[in-house]
Amino acid sequence: MSEMALRTCHIASSPFVSSLKLTNKPTRNCKFSVRNCVSDPHESRKLILQVKEKLGKDYKSLPVGKNGRDDEDMILWFLKDRKFSVEEAVAKLTKAIKWREEFRVSELSEESVKDIAETGKAYVHDFLDVNKRPVLIVVASKHLPAVHDRVEDMKLCAFSVEKALSKLPPGKDQILGILDLRGFGTQNADLEFLTFLFDVFYYYYPKRLSEVLFVDAPFIFKPFWELVKPLLKSYASLVKFCSMETVRKEYFTEATLPDNFRD
Repeated sequence: MSEMALRTCHIASSPFVSSLKLTNKPTRNCKFSVRNCVSDPHESRKLILQVKEKLGKDYKSLPVGKNGRDDEDMILWFLKDRKFSVEEAVAKLTKAIKWREEFRVSELSEESVKDIAETGKAYVHDFLDVNKRPVLIVVASKHLPAVHDRVEDMKLCAFSVEKALSKLPPGKDQILGILDLRGFGTQNADLEFLTFLFDVFYYYYPKRLSEVLFVDAPFIFKPFWELVKPLLKSYASLVKFCSMETVRKEYFTEATLPDNFRD
């Protein structure tokens, strides 16, 4: 568990950074790309094709199609995440595509996660927030690691992220996460799963998480957070502690407010 936790958001362990430490080869491609590719579709296109060619040559066993090794939208997203480094994008994409294949993400459905979803521990809100972001809500008091099956929890997590992303309106690319901490107790503390959740967003859905609201955190949650926070590295900066009143006033309208924040 600790090994998995320590690799969360550990930039120093990435293949690209490792190569910088071990070789004197120039990094012109990465620097050139960062400077030009965001504003120049032609340069972006060249790098997309490089990644696509390399994946096709070195990882022929990976699936093709949507979210596969030839999905150019997915390739571009990972290039942006890796500052347009071809080698680093390939490494991260390979990991993500293998995970999707092994975890059978494309086969997850409302029916396949029905039993664990009925606990109410996590769901995608029907409405967008005021910033037009899909909203993924987790109710901490309903997460019982000693009772619920770990794999089913992971399936619900992956399905919920996929569902939230499917609700992205045109021009938007990130979602809002809300962790409702009212009623949180020691029976709900789950370091391993929280680390898994942030691993999912770092490795498989990079930069898709805009912000995470920790709502009405009780005193008992603070020691747990102090333990978790260093493990999350840069992702900890996405977290904002706030009150239920803040959620009501700053993130939703009366018509779009989630039911569990109306009480």
